[in-house]
Amino acid sequence: MGSEKSPTGSSGGQKKAKQDRGGPDAERSHTCCGCRFPLLIALLQLILGIAITVIAFLMTTISPSLLARETPHWAGITLCIVSVLGFVLYFITYLPDERTYTQFIIKLVYFLLCSVGLIISIIVIAFQGHHYSLTNGFICREIGRDCICTLEPEDPIARTFTYAEVSDCTAVTSTLMLYYLLQMVLNLSQAIVCLLGAFIMWKHRYQVFFVGLQICSPSTQQWQKV
Repeated sequence: MGSEKSPTGSSGGQKKAKQDRGGPDAERSHTCCGCRFPLLIALLQLILGIAITVIAFLMTTISPSLLARETPHWAGITLCIVSVLGFVLYFITYLPDERTYTQFIIKLVYFLLCSVGLIISIIVIAFQGHHYSLTNGFICREIGRDCICTLEPEDPIARTFTYAEVSDCTAVTSTLMLYYLLQMVLNLSQAIVCLLGAFIMWKHRYQVFFVGLQICSPSTQQWQKV
């Protein structure tokens, strides 16, 4: 005879409260698959890493005398490994708050590798910029199948740079300089992507935290999250 609460109304209120609170499912429904972290960043790292590696191996075909710092295939391979780890982190369902030790370890390693990738890219840019400016002042001449280059041809004790198995010196003075320029551009892009990945990882982990201020009555136990 008295007033009875309808079970449907109660369940409807619970559903409404759940929708208001949101959650991983609700948040995921508003996020496109391609925009989820770190899929896009890992994809860019993979593309740039492959491009850096391919150009580096093309540089080795000009002359076997080129040093490792002039052909940074090591940087491209390292950045490809970073991107693979980013894909692993994506496929284990990335969440800002770690739920398992595996996710915490992978996130930590990915953050560290993004930082290392940033440092490596900066080092490659410095090396390629130095060699680009150096090659820009070369005066080269062909001797047999070698290309002998100097900065001051009139100086008898000037330092010489020998590029073996180069039939045409234009491969050094033009093609190699183009590769240096491409490496600088690609590694600058890679440095920006690695910096963005490390920043987003840090932001998700440390920018959101509990301040410990109770904003409602003691019985409610609601805390403000900023």
